Amino acid sequence: MNKTNVAIVGLGTVGSGVAKLLLDHGDRTARHAGRTMWLKKAVVRDLNKPRDVELPDGVATDNLADVLDDPDITVVAQLIGGLEPARTIMLQLMEAGKDIVTANKALLAEHGPELFSKARELGRSIAFEAAVAGGIPIVANISQCLSANQITTLEGILNGTSNFIVSQMDRYGSAYDDVVRKAQELGYAEADPTMDVDGTDAAQKLAILAHLAFGATIHWSDIPRTGIDGLDPADLRYSSELGYRIKLVATAHQADDGLELSVAPTLVPLGTPLAEVRDAFNAIRVVGDAVGPVFYHGLGAGQMPTASAVVADLIDTAVGRTKITFQTLAYFTSDHPARTKQRDTDRLAGRYYLRLSVGNHPGALAKIADVLAQHEISISSVIQHENQPDQAGQQQTDPVPLVIMTHEAGEGAARRATEQIEGLSIVQGPVVRLRVKA
Repeated sequence: MNKTNVAIVGLGTVGSGVAKLLLDHGDRTARHAGRTMWLKKAVVRDLNKPRDVELPDGVATDNLADVLDDPDITVVAQLIGGLEPARTIMLQLMEAGKDIVTANKALLAEHGPELFSKARELGRSIAFEAAVAGGIPIVANISQCLSANQITTLEGILNGTSNFIVSQMDRYGSAYDDVVRKAQELGYAEADPTMDVDGTDAAQKLAILAHLAFGATIHWSDIPRTGIDGLDPADLRYSSELGYRIKLVATAHQADDGLELSVAPTLVPLGTPLAEVRDAFNAIRVVGDAVGPVFYHGLGAGQMPTASAVVADLIDTAVGRTKITFQTLAYFTSDHPARTKQRDTDRLAGRYYLRLSVGNHPGALAKIADVLAQHEISISSVIQHENQPDQAGQQQTDPVPLVIMTHEAGEGAARRATEQIEGLSIVQGPVVRLRVKA
């Protein structure tokens, strides 16, 4: 049987998982590839660091040149995170004649056009299924399986860490900081989880998917995003009372006047597929003009789900499928550097959840309703629980939460109304405003 020599650069969590699949399941990969996938080298920073995979003698090296200078190694899984030295190493590998498989979504979101243009110039390919949604084969489905469609909408949960945190807070009433620590202990969250919880990770993945689905040239930092780091457990309780569950939803929708892109905590109706995505799972709903809605669900992070996607890309690259797709599809081309027009956010329409703290003043609700009416926003429902008596049986007069669900309104109108409501003397503190999914 033919043999393809493979190298791994970066033997962290995902790299170790890739090594396990290649070493322990060679029969499985050979059956799908029609050849042996031989792990020849694994480049690590510290040869003495303990790892949860046992490599054959001579495989581990701390010298990248052992891969660059070996013409028998044709495919490399570049699994270093961050931007540098990952970018420089990828360029070096391609210039040395290697095809690349990567899981680094931040690198592609930031330097995709440069790297993909260089790969085409050198006759190389880059496969990146593992960069978005872990074990869910969303890249292949959008770029190949759904190629007969004009995709109109992408929406989903693209960050497993955030979804785990919100699920735990919702299910057990846990405090945010406690759940973050639990996510770190389980390996779902990094020591610094900022990029997960502030929406950056989801925005980077959404930029990649929008490029695949719509040919959009969007820098991830241009995508409006709000994370879960400011999410209050009270909003999880009220949303449940209203028949919703809060999820960090990434949305891309193609309209006549531009592309709508956003990442934000959103109220999703209970019983719908997105609302039932729990813990570290991801889910993506794709709508095509021919196929209609299609739903993908699976683990979006973790060692083996991500390694599964990497090895699938290694196989596709070894047998030549990746090169065909890479050369025929305009992945991250730098020929059209102009940014894709995004829709004016003020004109976006949707329903809203508002939570505010209101003092015990006659006519308070009427004043708030009047502000909303000035901006042509009508109220769908209201929740206001009474203050509970204190230990002496006296009715408390502290401010109480007031929750308002609106009918459909423009984003700009909702934002201006919120700002005006916050200026009312009867309202204490900021108003929480969340989008509501239809």
